[in-house]
Amino acid sequence: MQTAAIQARMTNPAMVVPEALQALIALAKSARTSGVPSQTVYLIHLRASQINGCSFCVEMHSRELKEAGETDERIFAVAAWREAPYFTDAERAALALAEAATRLSDRADPVPDETWDEAARHYDEPALAALIIDIVLINAWNRLNVTVRQPAGPGPG
Repeated sequence: MQTAAIQARMTNPAMVVPEALQALIALAKSARTSGVPSQTVYLIHLRASQINGCSFCVEMHSRELKEAGETDERIFAVAAWREAPYFTDAERAALALAEAATRLSDRADPVPDETWDEAARHYDEPALAALIIDIVLINAWNRLNVTVRQPAGPGPG
């Protein structure tokens, strides 16, 4: 099956404004010092990207998980993590927090106490802070990519 090549509307704004790219990279680096397992970070990046419809990030973070040794079952089941048996309680708490913080306008209480309390039960304050930063960061990248229609896969050439 052949599909028409999708072209981005413009170069990603973070590439056009180098200071923005450096700030995003610095923010990501700062969150990596908290002790949150990289697999958990990759899982929340994938889940938020699925919710936001960012094909570029869905593909990238699926590949990232695979390269980090993640099983196909876990990668395939991220979209249905609540019903899948493959995730730890801590990962479930992080995924629930990522979903709530990504879908802020979907309910009157965007991040319910139950979601917050479960995340706080599994992560200390520095780790929780890092999770929130990572959730904010992937949502920023998703919004940049979706707005300019950044296609998944390798670019031209």
